[in-house]
Amino acid sequence: MHQYLFFIGDFPIRAYGLILSLSIILATGTAYYFAKQDGRWHQHVPDMGIYCGIAGIIGARLWDVFFFDWGYYHNHLLEIPFVWQGGMAIQGGVFLGAIVGYLYTKRHQIDTWAFADIVAAPAIILGQALGRAANLLNGDAFGHPTGGNFGILYPSTTLAHQVYGTQPLWPAEIWESQLDIVIFVLLLLFRTTNHAKGQVFILYAVLYSTARFFLEYLRGDYGTLLLGLKSAQLTSLAVILAGICLFIWVGKYGTPIQESKKTNKR
Repeated sequence: MHQYLFFIGDFPIRAYGLILSLSIILATGTAYYFAKQDGRWHQHVPDMGIYCGIAGIIGARLWDVFFFDWGYYHNHLLEIPFVWQGGMAIQGGVFLGAIVGYLYTKRHQIDTWAFADIVAAPAIILGQALGRAANLLNGDAFGHPTGGNFGILYPSTTLAHQVYGTQPLWPAEIWESQLDIVIFVLLLLFRTTNHAKGQVFILYAVLYSTARFFLEYLRGDYGTLLLGLKSAQLTSLAVILAGICLFIWVGKYGTPIQESKKTNKR
C-alpha cells in the first residue's frame, strides 16, 4: 500500500489520483467499445467521458464534504478542493455525472435511456470497481475494527491509521470493488435479454445501492445520521425503492430494446 508513488521535486505523484484517473479513462474506453459494438453514438463517448468525468469528480467531492465530513470542512473551507487528500462519495459522482450526461444527450438529440443502457451502466460500475483500488491505496473509505487479529493494517500516514491506529479493519473498499465486478457481469447478462429501454441503467442503480447499503455496516470512516443509518444507507434505500418501482413500470409500459434500436439507429 503506497500513497505516494514517487516525487517530482517536492510534488508527490499520488496513487489515489493516478488510479482515479485510470478508472475514468478505462470506463470511457469500455463505454466506447459498447457503443461501437451497438453501432450508435460512439463518436460522442470521448466527449461524454470528459464532461461526465469532471462532473463526477466535482459531485463526488461535494457529496462527501457536505454529507460525510462537514464537521471537519466547515472549519477548513479552503481544503474543499483538495481532492488528492481523499474523500470522494461515488453517489454524488454518479448523481452529478448523470445530470451532465442527460444534458449532453438532450443537446445532441441522443436517446438518453438507450444511451444509459448501452454505455453508462456497465462502464460506470466498472469505473467504480477500479476506483475503490484508489481508496485502498489512499487509506480512506475504510472499515471499522474487526475486533480480532484479522483485517487490514494501514500505514501511519493514512486517515485510517489516524482514526483507529494499529487495529485491523474490515476490508470494506475491497469487498465493494469485488461486488462491483459481480454487478458489471450481471448487467452484461441482463443486456442479452429482451428488456425494455432504461431497465439496464435502473438495474445498475438498484444493485449497486443494495450492495452499498449492506457494506455500510462495515464502514468505519463516518457515523450514523438518522435512525441508526448512515447517509449513504438512506440514499441507497431511496434509490432501491424508487428503482424497483421504476424498473417494473418501465418493463410493463416502456419501449422494448429491439424496437429502440430500429427507431434510433444513427
